[in-house]
Amino acid sequence: MKKTEMEEHHTAYHELVAQARSAERIGLYRKAMQLALSSWEHVDGMMQYERKYENAEFETIPAIEMVLRYAPLLLDFESLDALERLLKDCRRIERNTSGSLADRLTIARAHMWDNHRLWDHLERNPGAKQSELRKNLAGDQEYWRSVVEDWHRMGLLRRSPDGGSYALTLATQMGDLVMAKCPACGHTTEGTKAVFLDEVPCPTCTATGLFVILGTDKNKE
Repeated sequence: MKKTEMEEHHTAYHELVAQARSAERIGLYRKAMQLALSSWEHVDGMMQYERKYENAEFETIPAIEMVLRYAPLLLDFESLDALERLLKDCRRIERNTSGSLADRLTIARAHMWDNHRLWDHLERNPGAKQSELRKNLAGDQEYWRSVVEDWHRMGLLRRSPDGGSYALTLATQMGDLVMAKCPACGHTTEGTKAVFLDEVPCPTCTATGLFVILGTDKNKE
């Protein structure tokens, strides 16, 4: 790869990571993860550039770390499959990072299945107590607490004080009607939460993107 090509990959990678971090800061976690994913095609060129011209060494890759963090929380199996393909197709990434990304991927997949069990438990038991998660699901209570707190921060879960613990209720029911805003033109429209988890075309400006969910339509409840 020529220097100009490496520079182009380097610039594109850092621009996409900056956009991903901006989306993360305002709570658009799925958008942040998609931007991080889109930067992966530039990772190899970016690493070659920084190793050759900046004497950089890599413990890990921020765009990969973002997906390893949020994919298990969003139950996004496909993104972890995409990471597995990336590491197989470009083995230089794994060779040139001191931390084992393959091991991190294995851990992330295990966490995803744990999170899936937790989500299923909360769907079946609205108001379940946080303090009883280990009793009902086995595993590590500290891990369950951290996932619950992450989901609460991400707006996926409600935690209500309950006798020295918290009652847990999923805020995201896939069939709920919500209002959502087009990220391109600001038009608001109604649909189920399930619809807005993926990119959809705006009926006004026709741009396709991830709509920002504004809340449940109380008049429809």
